[in-house]
Amino acid sequence: MGCQGGFVTFDHGRFEPFRYVMPSLSSDASHAAWYSPTFAPEGSVRMHRGCAIVGQRDGLPFIHCHGIWDTSEGRRMGHMLASDTRVAEPVEVTGIGLKGVTFDSLEDPETNFRLFEPVRVGNEDPSVPEHSVLLARVRPNEDIGRAIEQICAAHGIEAADVHGIGSLNEVRFADGRRVGSLATEVMIHEGRVEQISGQLRTHLHIAVVDTEGNIHEGILARDDNPVLVTFELVIRASAPGGARREG
Repeated sequence: MGCQGGFVTFDHGRFEPFRYVMPSLSSDASHAAWYSPTFAPEGSVRMHRGCAIVGQRDGLPFIHCHGIWDTSEGRRMGHMLASDTRVAEPVEVTGIGLKGVTFDSLEDPETNFRLFEPVRVGNEDPSVPEHSVLLARVRPNEDIGRAIEQICAAHGIEAADVHGIGSLNEVRFADGRRVGSLATEVMIHEGRVEQISGQLRTHLHIAVVDTEGNIHEGILARDDNPVLVTFELVIRASAPGGARREG
């Protein structure tokens, strides 16, 4: 197919070896957050759910993956180190693949990290009609729900499915729960944008891990979930009511 960028999910599969990190507080003034030491579980790891943004780094294929997995010590969540992890059995993935656009890992002076940014690739037109699928990155301190609504409004999208991973500052859920951790790793289980009373509204059901390794899941509160470092998104336009837009 020649896909160059997009998003994939996988809800099963065995991996060995498997390496990952969790969010951690930064020890310097140059970064808002950092990573834990690398975890190296003994034996194989069984994936519960993985979500990966697909792009490139230094001209080679690269993925940024958050997920939940089962180790010999119990269920864990974090940032999978893809270059140090191996698939131990065939794994079926589903997702959205694009040609002509991708995410590229670039230096970001605001955060002092190398982060995925949406870019065009080559001279060919994107493989989907304009505005049918959008690649986006939300920057620090922007509310994730509001940012998604603004992106959709700017491109004339009235309904969409939203996929992505990133980090949020002290996550707040719609039911009143709060994750009091500055550094987090987040993945969207299910994301939707739709018109309610003439206004765009974002519904995000997410999973998040804090710096202590605790996993939390739920629906995000509105107007109270600022991005910490980055949030990478693949937004696919759909017809009101949930049917995908053709293209």
